[in-house]
Amino acid sequence: MALARVGAAPFRELLKSWRGRRRLSQLELALRAGVSQRHVSFLESGRARPSRAMILQLSDALEVPLRERNDWLVAAGFAPMFRALPLDDPQMSQVREAVRRMLENHEPFPAVAVDRAWSIRLANRAFEGLTALLGADVWERIGGGERNLMRLFFHPEGARPWIANWRAIAPLLWQRARREAEALDGHEMKALLAELERHQDDETRSAAEGAALVPVLPIRIEKGGAAVSLFSAIATFGTAQDVTADELRIEFFFPADEATEALLRSL
Repeated sequence: MALARVGAAPFRELLKSWRGRRRLSQLELALRAGVSQRHVSFLESGRARPSRAMILQLSDALEVPLRERNDWLVAAGFAPMFRALPLDDPQMSQVREAVRRMLENHEPFPAVAVDRAWSIRLANRAFEGLTALLGADVWERIGGGERNLMRLFFHPEGARPWIANWRAIAPLLWQRARREAEALDGHEMKALLAELERHQDDETRSAAEGAALVPVLPIRIEKGGAAVSLFSAIATFGTAQDVTADELRIEFFFPADEATEALLRSL
């Protein structure tokens, strides 16, 4: 089923907003998309109407996610083009199987597939074992319905009390989530950040303002005499033609020291 949000802004506003989000001038966008600056200007002012092909051309140049490309099409009077099938839909079986294999092949180290709001769609046994260290009822404690990594990290009843390097990583994680929400126009993540905002202290919020993203973010969890040090890498579907697959990310966790590797292998 194709998906588009109700009440999307007019096309000219969407185009201008995304160009600003990518910090491009009209000329820079025109060069990227292979059109004239005059045409971009006319589209943003509403003096020209875009064709379906032009919408796809410009949205590709601006790296607009598929969900929002549907919004662009609807705003310009066209039908949505990209479907959004649930991951458990039979037509998504190949994607689901590919993700499942990647997660299993990463064992005995944790790996999890999440959507753009960091809600968990699939996880391997190692990830389930790692979260079990935080308590069998950890997901019930943090609430929210769906299992979500942001809630797991930032809810006071989640992993936060046992993250030994919390002061170092919390601002970086918060800033990463905010930047992703802005770059992807992620309404779901923005709503989640607003929900979790009340749990953050002033120091974390202040430090997040100037935090720079780093290639590797180590996380150290200490609980019940066990210590686990991890860092992560992210994989995405680069040529997805479905909204669900486009928004799916696989986060692979790796041991940051020999003791953690030995512990994970023993589990």
